[in-house]
Amino acid sequence: MAQCLSVIGLGYVGLPLACAFAQAGFEVIAYDKSISRIKQLRQGIDKNTSIPLEDLKEQAITFTNDHQNLIKANCHIIAVPTPITPSRRPDLSMLLAACKTLGQSLSKGDMVVIESTVYPGVCEDIAAPEIEKVSGLKLDRDFELAYSPERINPGDDEHNLASTIKIVSARTPLALERVKNLYKTIIKAGLHVAPSIQVAEAAKTIENTQRDLNIALMNELAMLFHQLGLDSGDVLAAARSKWNFLPFTPGLVGGHCIGVDPYYLSEKAHEVGFEPQLTLAGRQTNEAIPGFIAEQLMQHLSKQGVHNPINAVILGATYKANVPDIRNSKALELATALEKYGAIVQLVDPLIANGTEQSHSPLKLTDLEECYNNHADLVILAVPHKAFYAASPSPHSLWPLVQKICRPQNAIIADIYHCLERNRAPKGQVLWRL
Repeated sequence: MAQCLSVIGLGYVGLPLACAFAQAGFEVIAYDKSISRIKQLRQGIDKNTSIPLEDLKEQAITFTNDHQNLIKANCHIIAVPTPITPSRRPDLSMLLAACKTLGQSLSKGDMVVIESTVYPGVCEDIAAPEIEKVSGLKLDRDFELAYSPERINPGDDEHNLASTIKIVSARTPLALERVKNLYKTIIKAGLHVAPSIQVAEAAKTIENTQRDLNIALMNELAMLFHQLGLDSGDVLAAARSKWNFLPFTPGLVGGHCIGVDPYYLSEKAHEVGFEPQLTLAGRQTNEAIPGFIAEQLMQHLSKQGVHNPINAVILGATYKANVPDIRNSKALELATALEKYGAIVQLVDPLIANGTEQSHSPLKLTDLEECYNNHADLVILAVPHKAFYAASPSPHSLWPLVQKICRPQNAIIADIYHCLERNRAPKGQVLWRL
């Protein structure tokens, strides 16, 4: 078993891995190409808040952006992002860059484990040849290859690294034993051994594709129920009374997993000449939700006799609750859509530092306190952070917080995730739910 290992890429996946292995007694070389990221981690600062400060400072980890430090390790875990391009094709540039970096420091007998999300065939047909080309070493003869797809769910305290079953796979029996023994030291929930790397790669892509399709169905139904004059929450509550009804709900589908992985699977499908009918079926629906919400709310405001300039406050700007990440945030897209209708939008998110680059929106963040008593025409609870509950005069309800922001009459309160108690809606105001 490796006593010294490296982790390449220190984001939501790599940093928890590095800390877990250090806690298990490994000497860990934690590499990231970002100089600022390494400086912060050396100071015990994790901007993603995935690791508590005290835990980060206690770990015996060498944080570095010098690839030569990787030479000390004989096991290397690649955990870099695999996003999509603007044309919605898989972007493997960061994975290939990591392979080149590792290739410069790889030694005979080393094992390479990839955790990044990829479509079937990437590890063996694209990543490994890149490592071979740079290192001059031969796969299976000089170094081993394994794949163990990440299953990190940012912001989820219950399903963490140790408590989630880990898929492991490898090229050879020897590599499989090595990777099993490696992850057994940090995974309490147990391992699932896939029969091949391509099976493991495929399994990873369908996990989020399935969620994408199910949420898309709920979003489409929500849009239909609005036209029928029905509350989707009421309909779903009734349907959930049947034992086998799956508890998916409508919402904003952003981030760098659910909205990305279906494109990876479809890429491989097209490569082999297969035209998938369902794999990407949910993407168009989920991408359309911010525009649908904006249109609906502007129509309701018009019916209320409220016209431009409309003062709107959006609570939450990240892609999901309790996570300080704005990548592919649909809340930002919602803000942009409202601005196109002429609304004046204030975006509030206590998890994001003001001035953070917002690639999908030119909007600047506003402190929550600045929104108090500004008599907003429209308040949208877009991302229900715990921080909003903490800021509410009643920590068990967000209604008191909302009432501090909106005007007393003819305001629209949009509750995307049905967090507000409907029976507490004040008279003279409209509660809109997705």
